[in-house]
Amino acid sequence: MAARNQPDMSAPQVGHNLGRSREIQERAGRLIPGMTQLLSKRPDQFSLGVWPAYYSRAEGAHVWDLDGNRYLDMSIAGIGANVLGYADPDVNAAVIAAVQAGVSTSLNCPEEVELAELLCELHPWAEKVRFARSGGEAMTVAVRIARAATGRDVVAFCGYHGWHDWYLAANLGTENALGEHLLPGLDPLGVPKALAGTAFPFGFNRLEDLEAIAARQGDRIAAIVMEPRRGEMPKPGFLEGVKAIARRIGAVLVFDEISSGFRIVTGGTHLTLGVAPDIAVFSKAMGNGFAIAAIIGTASAMDAVQRSFISSTMWTERVGPAAALATIRKHRRDKVGDILERRGRGIQAAWREAAARHGVKIEITGFPAMSYIAFANSDGLATRAYFIERMMDRGILAGGRYYAMAAHTEENVAAYSIACDAAFASIAEALAAADLRQRLRGAPSASGFKRIA
Repeated sequence: MAARNQPDMSAPQVGHNLGRSREIQERAGRLIPGMTQLLSKRPDQFSLGVWPAYYSRAEGAHVWDLDGNRYLDMSIAGIGANVLGYADPDVNAAVIAAVQAGVSTSLNCPEEVELAELLCELHPWAEKVRFARSGGEAMTVAVRIARAATGRDVVAFCGYHGWHDWYLAANLGTENALGEHLLPGLDPLGVPKALAGTAFPFGFNRLEDLEAIAARQGDRIAAIVMEPRRGEMPKPGFLEGVKAIARRIGAVLVFDEISSGFRIVTGGTHLTLGVAPDIAVFSKAMGNGFAIAAIIGTASAMDAVQRSFISSTMWTERVGPAAALATIRKHRRDKVGDILERRGRGIQAAWREAAARHGVKIEITGFPAMSYIAFANSDGLATRAYFIERMMDRGILAGGRYYAMAAHTEENVAAYSIACDAAFASIAEALAAADLRQRLRGAPSASGFKRIA
């Protein structure tokens, strides 16, 4: 494979023309409710008017916008989906071969059987697999399976698990259950009111929260759903305690590995934590940007699928499984988890060193492959927008999150560090002058997505 050319990121690249980018954002605003299909990709989550929002092409760690500007993408990596990098040649080759062989027919593709075998090989506790094409729907499948297996309705959960009714039901009849837990302002409008009292959040590393829910709802709980790791590590005994409660009350333990899976090791993060669930759900990084999701589990849990109705035409297409097979095999061969760890540590070090050098207060959370930075001043969202703008001036897409890709090189991290230091110097100057908002060219985000630490 030919080496990709790396741009010289040491010199500022001020003065990007964004005419076409702004024009299509205006068109999108008129035609698409919310402007984009995903909250986390809306330009008003970054710096509205400056963030380009739309791309023409991507390769490796670089993205080109509609105006021909090239950026080193050190931001959200397709919201964590592109774990190898953009347009990975090995994954693309597998997908092209699948397309040329026929994506969909009256028969089923054998790749889904190969993928099921590979996932069970990586997770020896798992015995059966079902597939979907997105994380949110796969979580809904997992919850349906748990309800079918137990004959119960209630879900206790910890973390972010998508937009579906079962999850947003936590905000029915309450002032702001999800706001206190994770993300404020989620109105359950459109969620059937009959679902009130079927979803209850508990805090990460707060076993007493789950014990309280179990004391009130134990014989009604179908599933305990959680991310095994997101920001901080689980405390000793926490995951074991969660599993013990699930066993005691007869609930299905579901690990949501949509974001955490394939970040630390090839497979689920829970493999490093010593606790196996009854069901685990994967998506995002498993297909390196192609639509694929998997629900894996024990036979006793997964056989409940046969007693419910869970079926979709597009779950049988060939591209997703072909992409996942290529991604997982390359991930394992190249020890991608180790690469992501190193890159993430480099980015976190850049944040800490620049903050210390320039006296900018920050908070860093997450694990290296999925790192989060918040500016700890009275106008943190505006400060983040200014940081985004200053990094863009040097040709780098950056923000409050860094999702590592295997395509990121040590040179990319070094270039990011140089640009980050200059951006923090500008932030310190603006804060000292008390005119940071006046320096902004765009509009900062009105709210932030807060995850459990």
